[in-house]
Amino acid sequence: MHTSPQVLNVLRGAQRPPPGGPLPLRPSLLIAGATGILGNEVVRILAGSTRFGAVHVLAREPVRTGIARVSLAVCTGDVVSDWPSLPADVAVVMFEPPRLFYQRERALWVPRVDQVAALAHWLHGCGVHTLVVVMPHAQGALPPALAHGLASLSEQVVSSLGFARVVWLRSAEKRPKPPAASLLHRARDLVLSTLAYMVPASEQPLRAAQVAQVLARVLQHAPPGVHVVPHARIRQACTGNTDATVRSWFGASAGESPVDTPENGA
Repeated sequence: MHTSPQVLNVLRGAQRPPPGGPLPLRPSLLIAGATGILGNEVVRILAGSTRFGAVHVLAREPVRTGIARVSLAVCTGDVVSDWPSLPADVAVVMFEPPRLFYQRERALWVPRVDQVAALAHWLHGCGVHTLVVVMPHAQGALPPALAHGLASLSEQVVSSLGFARVVWLRSAEKRPKPPAASLLHRARDLVLSTLAYMVPASEQPLRAAQVAQVLARVLQHAPPGVHVVPHARIRQACTGNTDATVRSWFGASAGESPVDTPENGA
């Protein structure tokens, strides 16, 4: 079959390197806990960007993703240290449980909060240099000192593993309401529900799409080191220019860093 010279020229041009040399390899991204509304938004935003070459999502069983450049990494067993190494550069960890009416999410692997240290050890062994953890907490229940610093021994262990960048995003979530067993319990819950209005606006939960946007900007602007971003600052970024606000957190022109490290955090 004859091929026109114009088509051959186009094919040859596509195979030539760009004028400035070959394009740099884009980092690979690994996501643990890509479930719930937040996980769905994070995958949509990060996988749709051009900053990452490949996106791997941890899963319990194989399932079709339906998203370009997104592949599933099946984890066999509950012992994280026994998993085979999966080369990656950047990792995002979330803990939102899957929505049971989404069959795809039920096949994904979701870490527990008490597994964060073991998971971080495994990620460090995979070559991850940047780790972002969205750490949920009950709204209004985290003391300010812990909100601005490392709140547990596990967080201290993870932060000292040797990652180039570790960012803790503290996102407030609503407390789950247990089912009322009797009329008396329902009356009690009704009375206690009035206390929810006493939680300040800065501690009210945010929409998942807003948190995902902040996470994407943090990955773009955070410098090397360990950073803790409290919920109030996440809300601050969501109510204005998200990119400019996140950039100001890590900018040297601010005088002092608005995000805390183990040295200046409580």
